[in-house]
Amino acid sequence: MITALAIWMIILAARLTRHPRNRPGVSIGLVDQARELKALGQLQEAVFLVRGETGMSQRAAARFVSRL
Repeated sequence: MITALAIWMIILAARLTRHPRNRPGVSIGLVDQARELKALGQLQEAVFLVRGETGMSQRAAARFVSRL
């Protein structure tokens, strides 16, 4: 019983680290920086910036930048 509970807690902890609920939001400054990079034609740099600041995946960050 204790072993099953320990395994369940490990699985739950692993799932929570993959999808944290308290992720930092996107700040206005980040949006401005990403827009500026996009306007200069530096799309990959904008995606890299968004990923680094927010922890978004490559795909999510690329979608975010493309919608700016």
